Amino acid sequence: MKIALAQLNYHVGNFSSNTAKIIRAIQQAESQGAELVVFSELCICGYPSRDFLEFDDYIKQCQLAIDAIAKHTQKTAVLVGCPRVNTSEQGKPLYNSAYFIYEGGVKHITNKTLLPTYDIFDEYRYFEPNKKFEPVLFKGKKLAVTICEDIWNVGNDNPIYTVCPMDEVVKHAPDVIINLSASPFNYGQHQERLKVISANVARYRVPMIYVNQVGAQTELIFDGGSIVMNAQGEVTEQLPFFAETIKIVELPIQPKAKAQNLLTETTKIEKIHDALVLGIRDYFSKLGFKKAILGLSGGIDSAVVLCLAAEALGKENVMSLLLPSGFSTEHSLADAKKLADNLDTKYEVVPIENDFQVLLKTLSPFFNNLPFNVAEENLQARVRGVLLMAFSNKFGYILLNTTNKSEAAVGYGTLYGDMCGGLSVIGDVYKTEIYELARYINRNSEIIPENIITKAPSAELRPDQKDSDSLPEYEILDKVLYQYIEKRQGPEELIAMGFDQELVERVLKMVNSNEWKRFQAPPILRVSPKAFGMGRRMPIEGKYRI
Repeated sequence: MKIALAQLNYHVGNFSSNTAKIIRAIQQAESQGAELVVFSELCICGYPSRDFLEFDDYIKQCQLAIDAIAKHTQKTAVLVGCPRVNTSEQGKPLYNSAYFIYEGGVKHITNKTLLPTYDIFDEYRYFEPNKKFEPVLFKGKKLAVTICEDIWNVGNDNPIYTVCPMDEVVKHAPDVIINLSASPFNYGQHQERLKVISANVARYRVPMIYVNQVGAQTELIFDGGSIVMNAQGEVTEQLPFFAETIKIVELPIQPKAKAQNLLTETTKIEKIHDALVLGIRDYFSKLGFKKAILGLSGGIDSAVVLCLAAEALGKENVMSLLLPSGFSTEHSLADAKKLADNLDTKYEVVPIENDFQVLLKTLSPFFNNLPFNVAEENLQARVRGVLLMAFSNKFGYILLNTTNKSEAAVGYGTLYGDMCGGLSVIGDVYKTEIYELARYINRNSEIIPENIITKAPSAELRPDQKDSDSLPEYEILDKVLYQYIEKRQGPEELIAMGFDQELVERVLKMVNSNEWKRFQAPPILRVSPKAFGMGRRMPIEGKYRI
C-alpha cells in the first residue's frame, strides 16, 4: 500500500484555503499512485482554533469542508483531522477527531483520547476524551490511528494520564500506527518526538507513520519534521523542517538495506533562526500584512530582528527608524546605518532630542528640579515609540518589538516605549542566545557589523550607560533565568545549585514583580520549552519570593 504523508501549513479558520490545499494534496498524491493520504491533527480548521470552537457556525464550516473533500476520495482514501460534535448529553461538546474518508464518504472516525491541558495546550477546555479503541480497516490492513498526544503515554508511564490508547488498540494486532499531529516547535522538541516514536515502536513492534503540521499560528510555530519508522526502530523517512512537503512511502515498511542516516539534525541556534523566520513570515501573511518597521538602535537586539525580518519578508518590505537622542553615541548611529546598508533595507534618521527637550520643558513645573532618573529615561523610549507608531499608522507598517527574553524577564523595558509592537520576535531568546544568533547570521559574511556584536550592551538613555549598571552580567543572569523559568527551580533549589543567595533574591524579585509588564506585551514567538505568554500563566499580584 502506498501512503502519502501530507505535511502542510494551515491557516486557522480559513476553511476555503485549507480545503483547497487538502484537495490539491490529494490530487498530487493520487497522481503519484498513493492509496491513502495522511494529513495532520485538526487540519480542516487549523490548530489551535481555541475559542472559535465554541461557535456552532465554525463547526458547521468544518463539516462542509469534510463534505467537499469527500468528493475527491473516489480512488484515494484520506485521514484528516477535524472537530466533531459530541451527540451525547454528557461531556464536552466536541471530539478532536480523525476522519477516514474513502469512496466519497466517511467510513470511520477515531477520536483523540489524551487531551493535553498544560503549558500551551488547553484541549480539555473543548474536547471530550475517546473511550472506544478499534483500528481502521483498509485494503486488508489494520491501521492504528492515533492523534498527537495519544502516543505520548507509552505503557501508561505518563503520570498525568490514566489510560494508554496504544495498549488498547494494539490488542487488534494493527499493521501500522498512524499518528496525526500538531506538535509545536521548541528547540528540543524533535528529539523528544523521536524518543516517543521509538518507545512506541519498541513496545508494540509495529511501524509508525507520524505526520506533523508545519507553519506558524501567532506565537506557536510548527516545524514539520514528519517521521516514518519501521518495526526495527529505524527511521526510513524524515520530511524537512519548516517546509511543506508531500512524501509517499510503501507499506509494509521494510528494514533499511544499508546503513544510512536519514535524520536531519541542526544546531539549536539554526533551529531557532529558521523558526523565527517562519514565525514572522506566517504572522504577516496570515494577517494580510506585508511591511514591517522597527527602531534600529545600533545594538545587537534590533540588529538581529532586522536581519530576521528582511529574510522573512524581503528587504524591500522592511523599514528602520534610527532615533538618536543626545545620549546616543556616534558609533551606534554609524553601526545601524552600516547594517541597513549591508542588508539594502530602507531607513530614516529621525533625531528625538528636540521632542525630548520639549517634553522636559512641559514637565519641568511638575518635576520641580527633581534628579534625573528612570522617568526621563523612559520618556526617550516613549518618544521613540510614538514616532514608530506614527510611521506604522501612516504608511501601513507593523511594528516589530525587539525586546529579548532576558530583558522581558526582569522588566528591563519601557511600557509604551520599546515594548511597543505587533509581534515580539526575540522575546523567547535569551541575550546570550542573541549573540549566538548574530554569529549564525554572519556565518558566511559580515552582515551585522562586528562592533555591534562586541561592544557592551547599552540602552543609551543616560551618559555612559551600560546594561550591567542595572543587571547582573548576562552570562550569569541567563543561567538563573533558565533554571527559574524553563526548569521551574525555586529559590532554595537555585541557591543549592551554587548561585549566590543575594543574586537569586534580586533576580527572582525582578522577574515576579514585572509580570504586569509582560501581561501587556505583544505576542512572543515561542522557540523554547517555556515561553512567556499562553504557556506561562502567573498571577500578576502574586508574592512568591524569598
